[in-house]
Amino acid sequence: MADFRVRVSTGKAFGAGTWDKVSVSIVGTREESPPLPLDNLGKEFTAGAEEDFQVTLPKDVGQVLLLRVHKAPPALPLLGPLAPDAWFCRWFRLTPPQGGPLLFPCYQWLEGAGSLVLQEGTAKVSRADHHPLLQQQRQEELQARQEMYQWKVYNPGWPHCLDKRTVKDLDLNIKYSTAKNANFYLQAGSAFAEMKIKGLLDRKGLWRSLNEMKRIFNFRKTPAAEHTFEHWQEDAFFASQFLNGLNPVLIHRCHYLPKNFPVTDAMVASVLGPGTSLQAELEKGSLFLVDHGILSGIHTNVINGKPQFSAAPMTLLYQSPGCGPLLPLAIQLSQSPGPNSPIFLPTDDKWDWLLAKTWVRNAEFSFHEALTHLLHSHLLPEVFTLATLRQLPHCHPLFKLLIPHTRYTVHINMLARELLIVPGQVVDRSTGIGVEGFSELIQRNMKQLNYSLLCLPEDIRTRGVEDIPGYYYRDDGMQIWGAVERFVSEIIGIYYPSDESVQDDRELQAWVREIFSKGFLNQESSGIPSSLETREALVQYVTMVIFNCSAKHAAVSAGQFDACAWMPNLPPSMQLPPPTSKGLATREGFIATLPPVNATCDVILALWLLSKEPGDRRPLGTYPDEHFTEEAPRRSIAAFQSHLAQISRAIQERNRGLVLPYTYLDPPLIENSVSI
Repeated sequence: MADFRVRVSTGKAFGAGTWDKVSVSIVGTREESPPLPLDNLGKEFTAGAEEDFQVTLPKDVGQVLLLRVHKAPPALPLLGPLAPDAWFCRWFRLTPPQGGPLLFPCYQWLEGAGSLVLQEGTAKVSRADHHPLLQQQRQEELQARQEMYQWKVYNPGWPHCLDKRTVKDLDLNIKYSTAKNANFYLQAGSAFAEMKIKGLLDRKGLWRSLNEMKRIFNFRKTPAAEHTFEHWQEDAFFASQFLNGLNPVLIHRCHYLPKNFPVTDAMVASVLGPGTSLQAELEKGSLFLVDHGILSGIHTNVINGKPQFSAAPMTLLYQSPGCGPLLPLAIQLSQSPGPNSPIFLPTDDKWDWLLAKTWVRNAEFSFHEALTHLLHSHLLPEVFTLATLRQLPHCHPLFKLLIPHTRYTVHINMLARELLIVPGQVVDRSTGIGVEGFSELIQRNMKQLNYSLLCLPEDIRTRGVEDIPGYYYRDDGMQIWGAVERFVSEIIGIYYPSDESVQDDRELQAWVREIFSKGFLNQESSGIPSSLETREALVQYVTMVIFNCSAKHAAVSAGQFDACAWMPNLPPSMQLPPPTSKGLATREGFIATLPPVNATCDVILALWLLSKEPGDRRPLGTYPDEHFTEEAPRRSIAAFQSHLAQISRAIQERNRGLVLPYTYLDPPLIENSVSI
């Protein structure tokens, strides 16, 4: 006979408590106890409760290895069968007759009747568990999760995704919370109703004037959106969006002019000044290029029965000496120079130049929404999420480190597959390249995708933009990358004493292989590792995963509404073809090129929702689910949080001196995961 004390913590979320009966079996090195009911007077497992129980084991089970949790509905035969009652368990604490308490982290929903097996909270890599029962439990846990979370090919040439049809098919552990789900649909409903009342979602014609567009601009205005409205025609603001707008990842230093972009000294003399030359500026490193060539020949959509058009522009930019603004020098709207593809210049007629810049902004919309946002910041994080769920057991240190950065990712991606990127929905009915164009872009980009693009320091070096002034995405992103890298390095140092321990971790290697296979389609040319051999490589890889699931997504998602609320700054489609000559653009022609009223409002409504986290937030570094139980990782978490707070203070201090503050990478505003 042995008496154990059991303390149980239930989550605080709506619906976390349960009326079901809970019992535990204690599994030791000698044997397993029978189920021991956890039963006090009244309802034990209410939301937010911590309850103590005393249980008596008939025999000595030996050293405790596992805790088996059983949940079953109460016996109420007169009432008939009850609806399944879910329970969110945070943790169990088991105190044996001798020795200190053992903590068993759970942080999972238990739906209906069933059992769940928990290991004591000390994190363990695969080779560290020598007892056969522990090894068997790890294998059974992973097998169960691999059956639950299976892969499917959504589109050929895309990263693979979860094999479920709708969010209704998801289990509670990867679904939105009740509160978050309710807020999401309340926000969507109120915004949709406002657009309907204004009569904008049903109007298929052109905007009558730029002034009329102010009607939609008044929808949920933000300070950044108002700044955009006031400055969208200015060259300096146009150029600044390549640095700090919603797609700050494409600009690169120009070391030589592409042969298919024949800009001459005479064309740009008005900006560069007398006595200067393009060659001299190239040698000084003051010229930059944004090339949307991947859009060349892309499929275009039909909206309201009318064919839409796309361009694949090249934009040359100039960084003036000192801290002068970045300015556009020249724009060519195709990849094929010639008489029908003029090079547009700041000295051209106002409407010619504005129309050329607006075509570039339309290309930015297509590139950003299909690639920077959807592919890089949603589809790849879903791969990281599923591989983590399928290949890393709960007791693994990498599972404990990564699971907060996968929260709600599958749910929001499933919503996208239901409501955005399917025929008849927003992308299909209201964007210039439609679902087919999105799919084609993703297939093209997957063949070009490389590891350096996903690792911010390497990406900055590769693009040659280390010293361009006013690049706040780079400055803030590098600070956050450094903080994440230091944190990850400390955690890896705790659990991996050598490179050999990395190589020998079977579960880690299976995780990396699955990401390479399902996310990057076994493309060795991508440079994405299919295995990891050193602690240094592991630190970089895990930093890459966390950064892309948190900060990178925030940087390219949170500003969508700010950029598009004034639609001419970021038109989702273009209704007339790119100009083939100069001198013909007019105000009326400019408006006729822009998307129709209903498509404009459809996209703005969607991007407003995708820019606004619907409650239940967990900012970067916030870990209320305490998966780590040891002191060393807890100290590292506290240091990480302190480091992020310092970064935030510095960003806020800098922003006080900016006309347009850059807030998208302020740590308190960054979500831990891709959840909207």
